Amino acid sequence: MIWDILSPLYDLFETAYNGKCYKGIAEEIKQHVCKDDVVLECACGTGLLTLPMAQICKELIATDYSDGMLRQTEKKVGGYTNTKIQKASILDLPFEDDRFDVVVAANVIHLVDDPAKALSELKRVCKPGGKLVIPTYVNKESKNSMVAAKLLSLLGVDFKRQFSLESYKAFFEKHNIPVKEYRIVEGRMPCAFAIVVL
Repeated sequence: MIWDILSPLYDLFETAYNGKCYKGIAEEIKQHVCKDDVVLECACGTGLLTLPMAQICKELIATDYSDGMLRQTEKKVGGYTNTKIQKASILDLPFEDDRFDVVVAANVIHLVDDPAKALSELKRVCKPGGKLVIPTYVNKESKNSMVAAKLLSLLGVDFKRQFSLESYKAFFEKHNIPVKEYRIVEGRMPCAFAIVVL
Protein backbone atom coordinates (compact mmCIF):
# COMPACT_ATOMS: atom_id res chain seq x y z
CA MET A 1 0.00 0.00 0.00
CA ILE A 2 1.35 3.43 -0.96
CA TRP A 3 0.55 4.98 2.43
CA ASP A 4 2.60 2.32 4.24
CA ILE A 5 5.53 3.16 1.99
CA LEU A 6 5.13 6.93 2.42
CA SER A 7 4.45 6.88 6.17
CA PRO A 8 8.08 7.32 7.36
CA LEU A 9 8.52 10.35 5.05
CA TYR A 10 5.06 11.91 5.29
CA ASP A 11 5.76 14.23 8.22
CA LEU A 12 8.87 15.57 6.51
CA PHE A 13 6.89 16.40 3.37
CA GLU A 14 4.02 18.01 5.26
CA THR A 15 6.15 20.07 7.62
CA ALA A 16 8.83 21.08 5.10
CA TYR A 17 6.52 21.79 2.17
CA ASN A 18 3.25 22.76 3.80
CA GLY A 19 4.11 23.34 7.45
CA LYS A 20 2.28 26.66 7.72
CA CYS A 21 -0.95 25.00 6.63
CA TYR A 22 -0.55 22.00 8.93
CA LYS A 23 0.06 24.24 11.94
CA GLY A 24 -3.01 26.22 10.95
CA ILE A 25 -5.11 23.07 10.62
CA ALA A 26 -4.00 21.89 14.09
CA GLU A 27 -4.89 25.26 15.62
CA GLU A 28 -8.26 25.29 13.87
CA ILE A 29 -9.10 21.75 14.98
CA LYS A 30 -8.27 22.62 18.60
CA GLN A 31 -11.01 25.27 18.45
CA HIS A 32 -13.60 22.52 17.88
CA VAL A 33 -12.51 20.02 20.56
CA CYS A 34 -13.32 20.43 24.26
CA LYS A 35 -12.07 18.68 27.39
CA ASP A 36 -15.26 16.61 27.82
CA ASP A 37 -15.46 15.45 24.19
CA VAL A 38 -15.23 11.87 22.97
CA VAL A 39 -13.55 12.26 19.57
CA LEU A 40 -13.09 10.04 16.52
CA GLU A 41 -10.37 10.85 14.03
CA CYS A 42 -10.65 9.12 10.66
CA ALA A 43 -7.60 8.83 8.39
CA CYS A 44 -5.28 10.04 11.16
CA GLY A 45 -2.21 9.50 9.01
CA THR A 46 0.96 9.99 11.02
CA GLY A 47 -0.79 11.70 13.92
CA LEU A 48 0.15 15.28 13.15
CA LEU A 49 -3.37 16.31 14.13
CA THR A 50 -3.96 13.49 16.61
CA LEU A 51 -1.48 14.88 19.11
CA PRO A 52 -3.11 18.31 19.63
CA MET A 53 -6.51 16.66 20.09
CA ALA A 54 -5.13 14.08 22.53
CA GLN A 55 -3.82 16.94 24.65
CA ILE A 56 -7.34 18.35 25.04
CA CYS A 57 -10.16 15.81 24.83
CA LYS A 58 -11.57 13.26 27.26
CA GLU A 59 -11.23 10.31 24.88
CA LEU A 60 -9.85 9.94 21.35
CA ILE A 61 -9.92 7.03 18.92
CA ALA A 62 -7.53 7.66 16.01
CA THR A 63 -8.13 5.43 12.98
CA ASP A 64 -6.48 4.80 9.65
CA TYR A 65 -6.42 1.85 7.23
CA SER A 66 -2.63 2.05 6.77
CA ASP A 67 -0.55 0.08 9.28
CA GLY A 68 2.46 2.26 8.50
CA MET A 69 0.56 5.45 9.29
CA LEU A 70 -0.80 3.96 12.52
CA ARG A 71 2.74 3.09 13.64
CA GLN A 72 3.77 6.72 13.14
CA THR A 73 0.73 7.92 15.10
CA GLU A 74 1.51 5.50 17.93
CA LYS A 75 4.97 7.07 18.25
CA LYS A 76 3.39 10.49 18.82
CA VAL A 77 0.52 9.64 21.16
CA GLY A 78 1.46 6.27 22.67
CA GLY A 79 1.88 7.86 26.08
CA TYR A 80 -1.64 9.32 26.19
CA THR A 81 -3.99 7.11 28.21
CA ASN A 82 -7.05 8.84 26.71
CA THR A 83 -6.07 7.82 23.16
CA LYS A 84 -6.58 4.55 21.32
CA ILE A 85 -5.11 3.71 17.89
CA GLN A 86 -7.27 1.45 15.72
CA LYS A 87 -7.20 0.23 12.13
CA ALA A 88 -10.42 1.14 10.32
CA SER A 89 -11.72 2.36 6.98
CA ILE A 90 -13.66 5.62 6.79
CA LEU A 91 -16.07 3.77 4.46
CA ASP A 92 -17.00 1.16 7.09
CA LEU A 93 -16.45 2.48 10.62
CA PRO A 94 -16.66 -0.23 13.31
CA PHE A 95 -18.49 1.96 15.83
CA GLU A 96 -22.08 2.18 16.99
CA ASP A 97 -24.40 4.98 15.93
CA ASP A 98 -24.31 8.32 17.78
CA ARG A 99 -21.12 7.52 19.72
CA PHE A 100 -18.88 10.58 19.28
CA ASP A 101 -19.15 14.26 20.20
CA VAL A 102 -16.71 15.28 17.46
CA VAL A 103 -15.68 13.40 14.31
CA VAL A 104 -12.63 14.64 12.41
CA ALA A 105 -11.71 13.51 8.89
CA ALA A 106 -8.78 15.59 7.66
CA ASN A 107 -7.45 15.57 4.11
CA VAL A 108 -9.08 12.31 3.06
CA ILE A 109 -12.36 13.08 1.24
CA HIS A 110 -10.47 13.74 -2.01
CA LEU A 111 -8.84 10.29 -1.78
CA VAL A 112 -11.77 7.93 -1.21
CA ASP A 113 -13.67 6.02 -3.90
CA ASP A 114 -17.08 6.76 -2.40
CA PRO A 115 -17.13 10.13 -0.60
CA ALA A 116 -20.91 9.98 -0.13
CA LYS A 117 -20.48 6.73 1.81
CA ALA A 118 -17.71 8.32 3.88
CA LEU A 119 -19.96 11.27 4.76
CA SER A 120 -22.77 8.89 5.68
CA GLU A 121 -20.47 6.99 8.03
CA LEU A 122 -19.16 10.19 9.65
CA LYS A 123 -22.73 11.34 10.29
CA ARG A 124 -23.83 7.94 11.57
CA VAL A 125 -21.25 7.72 14.36
CA CYS A 126 -21.62 11.36 15.46
CA LYS A 127 -24.10 12.24 18.21
CA PRO A 128 -27.07 14.50 17.48
CA GLY A 129 -25.81 17.98 18.26
CA GLY A 130 -22.26 16.78 17.63
CA LYS A 131 -19.80 18.18 15.17
CA LEU A 132 -18.11 16.98 11.98
CA VAL A 133 -14.81 18.69 11.18
CA ILE A 134 -13.73 17.95 7.60
CA PRO A 135 -10.67 19.84 6.32
CA THR A 136 -9.59 19.02 2.78
CA TYR A 137 -6.89 20.36 0.51
CA VAL A 138 -8.11 22.68 -2.22
CA ASN A 139 -5.65 21.71 -4.91
CA LYS A 140 -6.70 24.00 -7.74
CA GLU A 141 -6.32 27.29 -5.90
CA SER A 142 -2.67 27.95 -6.77
CA LYS A 143 0.30 26.85 -8.84
CA ASN A 144 2.01 25.52 -5.68
CA SER A 145 -0.99 23.33 -4.93
CA MET A 146 -0.96 21.84 -8.41
CA VAL A 147 2.79 21.10 -8.20
CA ALA A 148 2.33 19.30 -4.87
CA ALA A 149 -0.64 17.31 -6.15
CA LYS A 150 1.33 16.29 -9.25
CA LEU A 151 4.34 15.22 -7.16
CA LEU A 152 2.15 13.09 -4.88
CA SER A 153 0.44 11.56 -7.89
CA LEU A 154 3.83 10.59 -9.33
CA LEU A 155 4.64 8.89 -6.02
CA GLY A 156 1.49 6.82 -6.36
CA VAL A 157 -1.10 8.79 -4.39
CA ASP A 158 -4.44 8.36 -6.13
CA PHE A 159 -6.41 11.60 -6.01
CA LYS A 160 -10.02 10.68 -6.81
CA ARG A 161 -10.94 14.36 -7.12
CA GLN A 162 -9.42 17.81 -6.64
CA PHE A 163 -11.49 20.51 -5.02
CA SER A 164 -11.59 24.27 -5.26
CA LEU A 165 -13.43 26.03 -2.45
CA GLU A 166 -16.44 26.41 -4.73
CA SER A 167 -16.51 22.74 -5.77
CA TYR A 168 -16.03 21.69 -2.13
CA LYS A 169 -19.10 23.69 -1.15
CA ALA A 170 -21.01 22.15 -4.05
CA PHE A 171 -19.95 18.68 -2.90
CA PHE A 172 -21.61 19.16 0.50
CA GLU A 173 -24.69 20.73 -1.06
CA LYS A 174 -25.04 17.77 -3.43
CA HIS A 175 -25.04 15.36 -0.50
CA ASN A 176 -27.41 17.47 1.62
CA ILE A 177 -24.86 18.12 4.37
CA PRO A 178 -25.66 21.45 6.07
CA VAL A 179 -22.24 23.04 6.59
CA LYS A 180 -22.36 25.67 9.32
CA GLU A 181 -19.09 27.33 8.36
CA TYR A 182 -16.26 27.17 5.84
CA ARG A 183 -12.77 28.37 6.67
CA ILE A 184 -9.60 28.50 4.60
CA VAL A 185 -6.26 27.69 6.20
CA GLU A 186 -3.54 29.18 4.05
CA GLY A 187 -0.35 27.46 2.96
CA ARG A 188 1.43 26.27 -0.15
CA MET A 189 -1.40 23.76 -0.41
CA PRO A 190 -4.33 25.55 1.25
CA CYS A 191 -6.99 23.64 3.12
CA ALA A 192 -10.75 24.23 3.17
CA PHE A 193 -12.40 23.53 6.52
CA ALA A 194 -16.03 22.43 6.57
CA ILE A 195 -17.69 22.53 10.00
CA VAL A 196 -20.97 20.61 10.27
CA VAL A 197 -23.15 20.71 13.39
CA LEU A 198 -25.66 17.87 13.41
